[in-house]
This record gives sequence, structure tokens and C-alpha cells, in this order.
Amino acid sequence: MNTRISLSPNSYISPSPAEPRVFDNPVEAVDALTELYERNTRFLIDAFSALADGAPVTGRYRACYPQVSLETTSFGHADTRLSYGHVASPGIYTTTITRPKLFRHYLKEQLGLLIRNHGVPITVSESTTPIPLHFAFSEGAHVEASATSALADIPMRDLFDTPDLNNTDDLIANGEYEEIPGVPSPLAPFTAQRIDYSLARLSHYTATNAEHFQNFVLFTNYQFYIDEFATWARKLMAEGGDGYTAFVEPGNIITPAGADRPENEATVRLPQMPAYHLKKKGHAGITLVNIGVGPSNAKTITDHIAVLRPHAWLMVGHCAGLRNSQRLGDYVLAHAYVREDHVLDDDLPVWVPIPALAEVQQALESAVEEVTGYEGFELKRIMRTGTVATIDNRNWELRDQRGPVKRLSQSRAIALDMESATIAANGFRFRVPYGTLLCVSDRPLHGELKLPGMATAFYRTQVSQHLQIGIRAVQKLAAMPTETLHSRKLRSFYETAFQ
Repeated sequence: MNTRISLSPNSYISPSPAEPRVFDNPVEAVDALTELYERNTRFLIDAFSALADGAPVTGRYRACYPQVSLETTSFGHADTRLSYGHVASPGIYTTTITRPKLFRHYLKEQLGLLIRNHGVPITVSESTTPIPLHFAFSEGAHVEASATSALADIPMRDLFDTPDLNNTDDLIANGEYEEIPGVPSPLAPFTAQRIDYSLARLSHYTATNAEHFQNFVLFTNYQFYIDEFATWARKLMAEGGDGYTAFVEPGNIITPAGADRPENEATVRLPQMPAYHLKKKGHAGITLVNIGVGPSNAKTITDHIAVLRPHAWLMVGHCAGLRNSQRLGDYVLAHAYVREDHVLDDDLPVWVPIPALAEVQQALESAVEEVTGYEGFELKRIMRTGTVATIDNRNWELRDQRGPVKRLSQSRAIALDMESATIAANGFRFRVPYGTLLCVSDRPLHGELKLPGMATAFYRTQVSQHLQIGIRAVQKLAAMPTETLHSRKLRSFYETAFQ
């Protein structure tokens, strides 16, 4: 027998209203955000648990995200050397906040810069944006089937707010947000619900919790790099860590520094894009993700990692060399991209240039020099700087050669792959510093196709060196001041104050 519940659309049961609080100390502000967020998510979880245990339904349950706001009346310029940490004009600015414990370091930095640069306090209050029940549960929370079956006769949307994709978009990050008179301007590139959506997707795609992701991310398109990274990281942990605190593998399997085996073991089916994290205090370590093959995966994972506001991401994978002067095993440092991936056409038009970032380029070239021993003019023996083309057709060689080859030649491309331009373009789109260092694994235009036996020998000799170059490059980037790494060239006319 179905249960029919008639509830007024405005009949909400909510926590007691929280009074706005004003702070001129970022640590205290983040503490207040954490307190409010945990109170409201606990309210939703407790309500769900009570209903699952048979409590009567007396209304709809709603709790809202906390928010942080800033109001300034001055046109005075902040330090113009900074790419973030200030607003451009007088007004009221606000953003909803989720998972303040996860983003504690980030929030302290962003709020601290605002208070310092504008000389005004910030306000912590309760927003009018509901927290979907699905996002109230912590990562890894397991809801028993019996709990949901007890509510099977009542649609969940009749009892709790659920994710609303109509209001979960990238308008702010894409520069498409239109100001509404009388409505505060956005303070951050992502809203709380957009962040929660990505945090859930990250766990699904990588089989690791968001808390393990580090601020410096390497992407690869071959499992060989993962195997090499895992072997190196486990050895590093057994030897004490050398500044790194833990190594995390899919399934959230953790090996702490000083241990030669994980503290928790599990049998895990590898997810679509497995992630491995070499952790350091302050999220200053390295995350390596095997994104597999294709621009769709590249866009998907960077769409979601972007909400964590990493300091840089780099592509270290394999490519097709397009020049007769290249040899298998040579490196390609991308300084421009031809975008024929098409997955970002609706978000970032192809006429938008994707510039090379000096800080990243210098770190990559310096890392190649240190690891290979070549430098200056001699470096040209094994590395070429130029344009990388990214395409969405893996079998492009089978098409009429006059089309793709002519375009590649006219663009001065020296290499082709299926991920690099997508990762760089999404870095540009989301204001995440990006770079690409590829290794030539075949030369299809010159009769050197990737064959099983040849591939095995090639991978065995090149993967270790290439990976160490990528690791050395991100270590160099991590040593830079944050304000130096985050370039102003990635900021548009109308930017949010949060990085």
C-alpha cells in the first residue's frame, strides 16, 4: 500500500536561523563556516536517519550552505601584482561554502588576502541555497539499503532537497555569468553545489577521496607511468618519506612514511581514471592520474579536479612525433596547441589562444636538463619545443592524408596526441597553471608505428626518466611562491577574488 503525504511547498523543517557574524580574522571566519556547515549537514543526516527508523513525516527538511560575504565601497586598487585576492570595484560579493574542513588552508588564504587588501571585515552567514541530502553525507559514507527501502513509498524529493543541475554550472568560470542588479557578485569561481558535485565525481572516477588530492597534479595516458610512480613512492615511504608523509592508492589504501606496507589493504577494482597521491603537509605533494586515452576523459577529470584549486597540472604522456628529425624517446615541450578535440567547443571557443606559461615552461626545461644531463644547445638533441596538436580521432592516420597532414604542417605542429590541448585548455579556462611534456613513442608519418615488441623495449627505457622529469618539474613549481605561479595572464576582465 502506497503512502501518500500531502506537504505544503513551503512547509520546511530547518535548523534554527544562524545570525550573521563579522570577522577580521580569517582563521576565526573559517572556524565559523565549519561550525555552521557541520551543524546543518548533521541536521539533514539526523532527519534522514530518524525517518529511516520509522519516525513520522511531518514536513520537508531543509538546511542551507553557509556563505561568506565582503562589502567594499572603495575603488582603491589592491596590489596589482597579485592575480587574485581582491575585487575590482565597490559592491557586495558573496559565495556559498562547502566542506570547509577540506578547504581550510585555501579558505584561510583567500579570506586573509581579502581582509588585508581591502581593509574590511568579512561576514559569515547562512545562504538561501539548500544543501542536497546526497551531499550532506561525508565521503565514503555508506547508507544501508534498508534505510532507503523504509522510505521507498515517498519520493526523496518530497522530503529533502536533491541536486539541482539547473543551478549547477560553470557560468562564473567560463566568464558567462551576467550580473543581476541588486544581487551580490560572485566571490569565487565555483558555487558550493558545483563543488560538491565534482567531489562526488572525483571519488567515483579515481577511487580516492578528495582529501588525498595534492596541489600539484600529473596526468598520464599510460599505465606504465603509474607502475613506475607506485614503485618509486613505496620505496620512498619505506625509506622514511623524504618530506612526504604518505602514499595513497585507489581504494584509499594508505602507506605512511616509514612503513614498508599499507596500513589498510583492500581488493579494489581499478576505476576509470585511477589516482595515486604522494602526500605532503599543506597538500604540497604530487597526485598522478592515469586518464587513459582521449579528450573526453581529459576534460572530465580536469572539470572535477579544478574545484580543488590546485596550483598546477602537467601532462606527461606519449605522443606521435611528426617531424623526420625526431627519434623515438625524444621529448616535446609544448609551447602552443592546435585544438581538434572538440570537447571544449561549447565552453572555450577554439579561437581562444592557449598561451605557454613562462614559470611552467622554465620548470619543465630545467627538469629535463637536470635529469638527462643535457643543457643549452645540446638539449636540442633530445627535446624539441613547438606546437602540439590534440585530436579526437585515434585512427586519424586512416583518413585521407591530405587533410590532417596539411593542417598539421601549416600549424607547425611537431607532435600529436589526444589529451594535452584539452588539459591545457581546461587549465586556461579554470585558471590553473598548466604545461605539457610528451615523449615520442611512434612516428606514423614516417613508417614507425607502435608495435608490441618495440613498445615494450621503448617503455622500459624511457618511462622512468620521463616520470622523474615530471616529478622534478612539479617539485620546482612547488618551491615557487604561490603568487608567482598563479599568473595574471589567466585572469579575464571580470574576475572573482578567489583564486
